[in-house]
Amino acid sequence: MQIETLYRYPVKGLSPERVTGAVLTAGGFFPGDRLFAIENGPSGFDPAAPVHQPKIKYLMLMRNAALARLKTRYDDANGDLVIHEGGEERLRAATATEEGRAAITRFFEGFMQDELRGPPKLLTALPPYRFTDSLMGFVSIINLASIADLEGRLGRPIDPLRFRGNLMVGELGPWVENDLVGREIAGADGLRLQVVKRIVRCAATNVDPETGARDMQIPDALMRHYGHVDCGVYCRVLAGGTLSEGDGLTIVEHDSA
Repeated sequence: MQIETLYRYPVKGLSPERVTGAVLTAGGFFPGDRLFAIENGPSGFDPAAPVHQPKIKYLMLMRNAALARLKTRYDDANGDLVIHEGGEERLRAATATEEGRAAITRFFEGFMQDELRGPPKLLTALPPYRFTDSLMGFVSIINLASIADLEGRLGRPIDPLRFRGNLMVGELGPWVENDLVGREIAGADGLRLQVVKRIVRCAATNVDPETGARDMQIPDALMRHYGHVDCGVYCRVLAGGTLSEGDGLTIVEHDSA
């Protein structure tokens, strides 16, 4: 397979950031991915002793489609979160300061006021924790051929960003990824990924990532046409290495023993 594009999602539920390359470390997550979440009222999350929480405790596309109207960027150098809406900058706040976090709370209190269960507090994932949907969500791969196959069944285009993956890959047959659980994927510089789980899709994929409109029924379409609601796979990083757009990845052959 070949890497077409790479994405990270610094804040759970908010917009993707395209990156040209990434360095993965053994046992780690995709760099800069799911570093933060916006708590939708008290969730019980303790950053000092983080325990995986259901995503419904945070602002998320499955229930809060309006989030897709926001285009966000996280500045690694200074820790600023920048939010644009309608092409205009609406907020620039330091995630590391009390003042900045309060500004983020105020923004979402205004933007999401009809969908909040309590104060929308910014939560930070201290290493090695991340706000992934799955405990196995270290690195996600989306097969563009599978998306294209579903497009053909539905007769309309589907933005791959609906599936919020880290690696968008080509040069792989449609739905081949579903049969890779337990297999390994190798990169040219020693990178080794193990496919650990198919990704079960929820109503978040029904939301247009540009407009926030709920204009499709992706899980229903998957079940109707394929008998499952899976699209994409999660991988564990067995050995570190680099990823770049255009890189080739190889499915490791089964050991005959």
